[in-house]
Amino acid sequence: MYNKNNGPATTTLSSLALLMAQQQIGQRELPLGSNSGPMVDKYLLSVGLNPGYAWCQAFVYWCFSNAAGRLNYRCPVIRTAGVLDCWNKTSTSQKTTKAAVLKDPSLVLPGHQLILLYGGGKGHTGIVEKAEGQVIYTIEGNSNDTGGREGYEVVRHKRLITDKALCGFIKYN
Repeated sequence: MYNKNNGPATTTLSSLALLMAQQQIGQRELPLGSNSGPMVDKYLLSVGLNPGYAWCQAFVYWCFSNAAGRLNYRCPVIRTAGVLDCWNKTSTSQKTTKAAVLKDPSLVLPGHQLILLYGGGKGHTGIVEKAEGQVIYTIEGNSNDTGGREGYEVVRHKRLITDKALCGFIKYN
């Protein structure tokens, strides 16, 4: 990567994790609905799980873990497959709540982790690709074209900051 002046560009952990996520778009479970497949198994293994589990959080961890490895950093993402577990164990200083984002949408930046919570310990997550006012564009694992939290592929989504399931965002830089 190079900047406009032909010198090396500064690569942040979040920007490299986002690039990793972009490169995974289209990866699918095989067979569909199995929570398994060549790449899905790698995502799950990165958090210490065998195939067969929900993998949206494992996908986010895999992206950041691989980016951190390339930069010789320690991965700052909580090593878990649980979205609620990740949110609860992450330092408050790294979190941006929905309330804060509703007041100032510019707080959401590419590379932040989106956290959606549905109650009963169920959640969903992805990586912010871009934010435009009230609209957040994400890349999410274990989703589908309709935005489901139990899907079968890595896809792009468009979400609103007013989404009732939105809990907040985690920043890692």
